[in-house]
Amino acid sequence: MSQSPLIAPSILSADFARLGEEAAAVSTADWLHVDVMDAHFVPNLTLGLPVVQSLLKATDIPLDCHLMIDDPDRWAVGYAEAGAYNVTVHVEAAADPVRIARDLRAAGAKAGLSIKPGTPLEPYTEVLRHYDTLLVMSVEPGFGGQSFMPEVLDKVRTARRLVDTGHLTLVVEIDGGINADTIEQAAEAGVDCFVAGSAVYGAQDPGKAVEALRAQAAKHRTR
Repeated sequence: MSQSPLIAPSILSADFARLGEEAAAVSTADWLHVDVMDAHFVPNLTLGLPVVQSLLKATDIPLDCHLMIDDPDRWAVGYAEAGAYNVTVHVEAAADPVRIARDLRAAGAKAGLSIKPGTPLEPYTEVLRHYDTLLVMSVEPGFGGQSFMPEVLDKVRTARRLVDTGHLTLVVEIDGGINADTIEQAAEAGVDCFVAGSAVYGAQDPGKAVEALRAQAAKHRTR
């Protein structure tokens, strides 16, 4: 487990007209979470590679690109080549997740695998040996501001055990409904990295919100 909890503010909740300033407002964040949606894999359309390329010039915060798109086998590596720190694809959309992980790493990025709330973890434990990050969705992907689904924490606990026993080497990340009310149970279940959207960008001071969430998670992490 990493030394301190990672907080990854989601720019899905930021002002899209001011993304450079919104990134600067969370300068203490560990990662900046970028939701890429194609209106096919999920029923929403957000932003794509050109915006990511612009963001990379505007911030030094490592970009955590979450690709909620069809055909990530074709598109994911472009985000790694652009300079994203971590590129996450959905196992439900990937034709060959092992090859995607290899290609992402070869292009210089960390490889992430995401699973939707209804997708079980067990069939993918071998695939996850090739990945650096497991992103457990705690809402249905597609829209920000949804309510946290505590039932997904069983998957977090399973992943945490596999990491702690040496079967997997990865960061356990959670995305969806993370705020001051839900971060403690996620931390207790064994999450390393917490994606927070409205809990950060809906706060008066997004930077202070990042620090408060990190402190709260640190207090409740499993040891």
